Amino acid sequence: MRPGPAVRLSIAAVAAAAATALAGCQALQGPASPPPITSPGSPDRPREVNVIARDYSFDPPEVQLVPGETVLLHLVNAGLDVHEAVIGDQRVQDAWEQAEAALAGAPPGPTPAVSVPPDRSGLRVVVRSGERVDTHYTVPDTGELFVGCHIPGHYARGMVVPVRLVAIESATS
Repeated sequence: MRPGPAVRLSIAAVAAAAATALAGCQALQGPASPPPITSPGSPDRPREVNVIARDYSFDPPEVQLVPGETVLLHLVNAGLDVHEAVIGDQRVQDAWEQAEAALAGAPPGPTPAVSVPPDRSGLRVVVRSGERVDTHYTVPDTGELFVGCHIPGHYARGMVVPVRLVAIESATS
């Protein structure tokens, strides 16, 4: 005997409720921890690092890099607006925020004419909606670094994440 439409509907409702509850439990756990870095990148073999720009946040919520390593940064724009990733210390972030604030009210996105003094430039990568830009970056040995987007209004809306400089974990530990 086949279940009637009301029973089939109830089974579907229970399945949907279970899926929702499971998703809620996973959300409570927070984002998954990145795997430990066992080998730093080098100029001839850079370690690949993905950073996803959304409207108005970055994934992962913390970027882990090894001091002195070279990485191949993949910046993916999964948002609708043009975004950028500026990697540098707070002085670099402040310089780009000030330089791009002058563009508030201009068409969306950065203008090539925007610049900051070379000693405050950091690394700046601009990526349009739906695009990916790849670039090599050599991590400084020390410092408190951040990844920020300074398209007018984005940084103020929280589009910044910390960079944590980490040590290499031994494969035998």
